[in-house]
Amino acid sequence: MKITVIFPLLLLVCSGCTDQNKQIAKQQPCPQDINAVLREMTATLTQQKFEMRLLQRENKEHAAKLEQQETELKKQETELKKQETEVDKLKQQLKVGQVAFSASLLATGSGHVGPFPKQTTLIFKHVPTNIGKAYNPHTGIFTAPVRGAYHFEWYIGTQGGAQPSGAVLVKNSQHIFIAYEHQPSHYGSSANGVTLLLEVGDVVFLRLWVNTKVFDNSNHHTTFSGHLLFTM
Repeated sequence: MKITVIFPLLLLVCSGCTDQNKQIAKQQPCPQDINAVLREMTATLTQQKFEMRLLQRENKEHAAKLEQQETELKKQETELKKQETEVDKLKQQLKVGQVAFSASLLATGSGHVGPFPKQTTLIFKHVPTNIGKAYNPHTGIFTAPVRGAYHFEWYIGTQGGAQPSGAVLVKNSQHIFIAYEHQPSHYGSSANGVTLLLEVGDVVFLRLWVNTKVFDNSNHHTTFSGHLLFTM
């Protein structure tokens, strides 16, 4: 009787265990499904990596184009500034390129200047022409306003006598040419001219030679003139 009771119980227990194992088996995924999921994830990850690399390359190309455009803009800005500077320079040259003056020694009256024991700057006070205001009638000095070639001429008059007449043209501190005349009696004159390359700020003037004299009156015999030939 005991055996009869235990055997049905064992069958019931085994049947319950079998059903529980089947339920657990249903809850756990199949190895084939896991491999498929892994393959899908791998493919997705590979696609994302490819898209990321593609995006990075596109960003690099875009950044390179932007850098190139920025470089071109800087070049254009530099070229524009250069052109503006050239235009301003040309405007300045045109503005100061109109340079010419003529002056005679005495503003009024007549008489001699000199002689002096040393070279003395001659101040030409009568100034009928001073285009560009490069000549200073208070100092007798011409100052170059622009780099270029300038032409100068000077004439000296003398009424004769023991002292000769002489005037030397000076560029900065350099003696260039001299006009010299020794007329024992009556009226005499001498003249000279020169073309000089001057830098901005160079000065040109006439000095009375040592122990010489020059004559001038209302007829303006002793003169100093100059003008700009062209800029350089």
